[in-house]
Amino acid sequence: MPRLEPGDQAPDFTLPDDTGAPVSLADFRGRRLVIFFYPAAMTPGCTAEACDFRDSLGSLQAAGYEVVGISKDKPEKLATFREKEGLTYPLLGDPGLDVLKAYGAYGEKKSYGKTIEGVIRSTIVLDEQGRVELAKYNIKAKGHVASLSKALSLAE
Repeated sequence: MPRLEPGDQAPDFTLPDDTGAPVSLADFRGRRLVIFFYPAAMTPGCTAEACDFRDSLGSLQAAGYEVVGISKDKPEKLATFREKEGLTYPLLGDPGLDVLKAYGAYGEKKSYGKTIEGVIRSTIVLDEQGRVELAKYNIKAKGHVASLSKALSLAE
């Protein structure tokens, strides 16, 4: 799958959130946005990453960024994940994989030495007009938000 690069216009999307309500990329126009793509709700790495974003949300928002998490999960599973972990930003489900593929966050990856097809842990940062500022693929869940903050010059 092709990957996004800085300067690219982000593909538009509308996906259901954890309540089933539609959320569109256009809803965030005029604001900077961090979209993180993760393989599956309630797995250890994804939980660590999601909680890291939750714990860092205040500093990201203070710097002018909103946060959205996207996985292939259905709204019901996302609702359980949000409730269990106290997540305070939108979680969107893409069970059809269309948005994951459009953002380059689905395809071949290595898992325990094997090549498989699946969700590629990725983060895309968009400017106020929906253009890509930063695109990171095959990232590690732990320490990701600190690394992202540093890349965005937000680290103390």
